Amino acid sequence: MIDYWTFRKDFLELGFISLNSIRCRYPEFQQMNLVRWCKKGLLISLRQGWYAFPEALQIPDMDRRIANVIYDPSYISLHYTLSFYEMIPEAVMNITSITTQKTYEFRNDFGTFVYKSVKPKFFYGYKPMVDREGKGFFMATPEKALLDLLYIYPMYESVQDMIDLRLDEDFMEDEFDLELFKEYTLRAGNKALENRVKTLLKAYNL
Repeated sequence: MIDYWTFRKDFLELGFISLNSIRCRYPEFQQMNLVRWCKKGLLISLRQGWYAFPEALQIPDMDRRIANVIYDPSYISLHYTLSFYEMIPEAVMNITSITTQKTYEFRNDFGTFVYKSVKPKFFYGYKPMVDREGKGFFMATPEKALLDLLYIYPMYESVQDMIDLRLDEDFMEDEFDLELFKEYTLRAGNKALENRVKTLLKAYNL
């Protein structure tokens, strides 16, 4: 039977690990070990089948990497990404993501992870990012994060609704790729979404 310190030596560098990966290395591994180690505070349960070492709580941006892997496929988007790019004034703590799986939410020691479901044809417009540790994760482009918001939350429909988003006008004028935004919109093939986009462009004189 594998002991905790051997397990720790083998996997600590990863920060977090899946039960499937553990069993690839140790085919006879018993999941009860993980339950016991979590109770002792030696591991943190992220969701069923995924675990992290407590030391990972101190690693910058680890929550972004975790967001991608515990519910796959997914990419970070919506309010969290808009805040990341400083397109909205609010600081957003919960990581919000887009997935082709069903809408779901996980809470663990790293925070709250919210996933919104879209059809596979709308699962595009994200790119690989690198965190402060040099590790990768997937996040929407600014243009797709905004389009995702209008798609997921159809209550944004009037000019005033769009103004109430309080999008940073300097960002929208200088950094926002309007042509890419329009390309993403047409690719979605959703007339109601196209109308909301037209309203947003009118609201911000774009």
